[in-house]
Amino acid sequence: MLRLLREPRWLGYISVAVVFAIVCCALAIWQWNRRDEALTAIDRLETNYDRTPAAVADALPELGAFDPDLQWTPVLLEGEYLPDEQLLLRGRWRGGEVGFEVIAPFRTVDGTVFVVNRGWIDQASGAERPVTEPETPQGPTTVVARLRPDEGSIAGRGAPEGQIASVDLEELAVQLGPSTYTGAYGLLVSEDGSAPDDVSLASRPVLDPGPHLSYSLQWYVFALGAFAALAWGMRDELRSASPEVRPKRVRRTDADVEDDILDRT
Repeated sequence: MLRLLREPRWLGYISVAVVFAIVCCALAIWQWNRRDEALTAIDRLETNYDRTPAAVADALPELGAFDPDLQWTPVLLEGEYLPDEQLLLRGRWRGGEVGFEVIAPFRTVDGTVFVVNRGWIDQASGAERPVTEPETPQGPTTVVARLRPDEGSIAGRGAPEGQIASVDLEELAVQLGPSTYTGAYGLLVSEDGSAPDDVSLASRPVLDPGPHLSYSLQWYVFALGAFAALAWGMRDELRSASPEVRPKRVRRTDADVEDDILDRT
């Protein structure tokens, strides 16, 4: 074994196996971290989704800050929608059909503006408009919405006037003013205590941890397999290099032959 370790060829094989194992372990750790992220997302959903709504100012004390652990937390808004600032979020799928989500800025009684996703509306066939126009309430309204993080911009994707490609809160704040919440927006739960009829509300998501655990274990097995293959190759070469030991032939004398003949008689 030590003789092989001094050969450049086998040193190269060992180096390749080590690098391969390091890559496999890195991928295993990456999959494990993705599993942790999935479990964290599930825990947030289960913990926050059915909470009692809190005032938006209490949940989000700063306009531009958002704690990821608050995702799905219901917040209470009192004020009115800004119908002139309403937009359509394009290219959103629901039940196998593409449509729009209605993005309606909401001015609270304290003067801040919170962006609300009121829900999904079907797209007219062959047109860049919804089948029906949303009937967003006007005047004083009480809204409950669940917090979602800023989507940011999508590079290379534009939209016609009156539509947007993503919920980019920083960009919306340029139009709505500096008193706009830019850390999070809300998915509508209810308006004045009931669900709207003009849009389809987002349903509770179904989250699962996915196959990341099994993938992580598979990568560790691949890493061990590299060294197992290396050990098998080294053993095979050592066996082929060892001289075959042949049994020593014993020279028989005439007396031995005579003894055998007497034994058979």
